[in-house]
Amino acid sequence: MTHPLDPDLPPVPFVLASASPARLATLRSAGLDPLVVVSGVDESVLDGLPPAELAPGLAELKCAAVADRAEQHGLPAGALVLGCDSVLELDGEALGKPVDAEDAVRRWHAMRGRSGVLHSGHCLRDTATGRTELRGAATTVHFADVDDDEVAAYVATGEPLHVAGAFTVDGLGGAFVTGIEGDYHTVVGVSLPLLRTMVRALDHSWTGLWSR
Repeated sequence: MTHPLDPDLPPVPFVLASASPARLATLRSAGLDPLVVVSGVDESVLDGLPPAELAPGLAELKCAAVADRAEQHGLPAGALVLGCDSVLELDGEALGKPVDAEDAVRRWHAMRGRSGVLHSGHCLRDTATGRTELRGAATTVHFADVDDDEVAAYVATGEPLHVAGAFTVDGLGGAFVTGIEGDYHTVVGVSLPLLRTMVRALDHSWTGLWSR
């Protein structure tokens, strides 16, 4: 396993293949300082997969799109590249980001007072060795029985248009989530306990990723 936290050694370079500000903030709060490289993949190529397979599949696509073009993207040598994606499962259907405001309103009318499962896929590639870890996490989310005015006001903020399932737990949407069963960070977009396990499976030290 590579070095633990040592002030005389640089942290292992870490790349986030996602444009999600929530994922970036979560990783930074956990001590990492990721380089963000947006993958730009066509997510529609995996349409039709079950939610539990779709999230890891999209994460793998994003990770590969960045890691396979390490030189083109100017990645630091030996970087770990993380791809993530999330979908909300409701009535067996995979719900990603809403296509527009009307879609977000319809989503909330269907979700309110009910529960869904937030699936989050994680794919981690060690560019030094080519080894990859692909794993998924799932957390049950319970939604408040919000009224029409609250739905309209929330959608009008624009926040739910940019996130899987049309909700956040760490933003304005947090007041409309009555509880979760599982890892809170999975709902935000990246499960820190799962990511630590993946880092260690690739023979790296989690504390070796901490910025100095």
